[in-house]
Amino acid sequence: MLLRSLRPLARAVTYTRWLHLVIGAIVPLAAGLIYPGLSSPTLGDWLIAAALPVPVVAALALVPSARRAEGLQARLMLFPGKHARVRGGKVLVDAVTGVSAAPSASWADRGRTALWLVFRMEAGLVAWIASIWLLQCALVLVDTAVEEPVVGSLTPPAGPGTAFLAPLPLLVLLALVVAGGRLDEKVARRLLGPSVKERMTALEEKTERLLERNRIARELHDSLGHALTLAVVQAGAARAAKDPEFTDRALSVIEETGRAALEDLERVLLLLRETGRPRGASPGLDEAARLLDSARSSGAQVEAQVTGPVEDLPGPVSREAYRMLQEALTNALRHAGQVPVTVRVTAARSRLRLLVVNPLPEGRPPAVPGSGSGLRGIRERAALLGGEARSGVKDGSWRVDVTLPLR
Repeated sequence: MLLRSLRPLARAVTYTRWLHLVIGAIVPLAAGLIYPGLSSPTLGDWLIAAALPVPVVAALALVPSARRAEGLQARLMLFPGKHARVRGGKVLVDAVTGVSAAPSASWADRGRTALWLVFRMEAGLVAWIASIWLLQCALVLVDTAVEEPVVGSLTPPAGPGTAFLAPLPLLVLLALVVAGGRLDEKVARRLLGPSVKERMTALEEKTERLLERNRIARELHDSLGHALTLAVVQAGAARAAKDPEFTDRALSVIEETGRAALEDLERVLLLLRETGRPRGASPGLDEAARLLDSARSSGAQVEAQVTGPVEDLPGPVSREAYRMLQEALTNALRHAGQVPVTVRVTAARSRLRLLVVNPLPEGRPPAVPGSGSGLRGIRERAALLGGEARSGVKDGSWRVDVTLPLR
């Protein structure tokens, strides 16, 4: 228990917090030296010195950069560490300290900055007075040989035999240092913390990062999963056929699919590395013929019907629909094998419908509707575009039905 209570005294942040608090006393002390004077101050003199600078300090908070300066100073002295550094000139809300270092963006920010400046000034003056008085108490108690103590408003009476009490003011001062520093930290979090706008900005940035990660994960799953599934199916069919001509065609399809998967992988890795814009765009639904041909080459009977101006679809809808069709075909090949697959793509004025139907394999129980990361990815893609994706068993066949709005 004793070691736990003494632990804050061994931390450098305890004393940087106290220094940060005491620095705030500079303004009232400077004002007090001018008026009413601090040669032999009374309680009334200290109150005047504390009250006179309040309007000036509050007016300083009207400058937007004042909040930025106070936030940076609070980070450096109240929460020392790597999180206090500013990189790339971008300083908003720090996740560790919870203190904003952005300029005031509203009158609410200016008001909280004014309260912080006044608090820091008044609390700093109290901390400075308490520090001086406690140090003087310790010195006077040590100097027991002095018959008449130094006269002063801050000096306690002393006499012989009181030297053993000298550590008591120092202990009180150390306790005050710890408590004052913690109070300074809590008030800084409260008054210099992020505003509603800054919280919304940070939340939006976090959401964007999560969405980007999910999108990249889906890209990898759909592209690489499709390529590997086709490679496995083609290799198995070539081994079963024992036909050199069929084996040659299967190897060609595997090679072409592998190249396409490598291009997708390189594009996604460029996104992860953040080295610039990716080379080449994601394929769109107008390139769906490549998917259908690769599925046919694996032995599946794919009947496709495309209706409407697919080449004029909006970019995001076209790219996401391509990935959905890719995942639906991959699931059909992976779970049903070489079965007839029906693909219907209908592009109307206001919506795009994508329907993929394949019979269930004999002797194999149907999958639970909506299970699997691929089907979940299809639903997520559709939801991001404001559409709907349904999957399940109907009339003895597995159906993936996607509807996407075009407006």
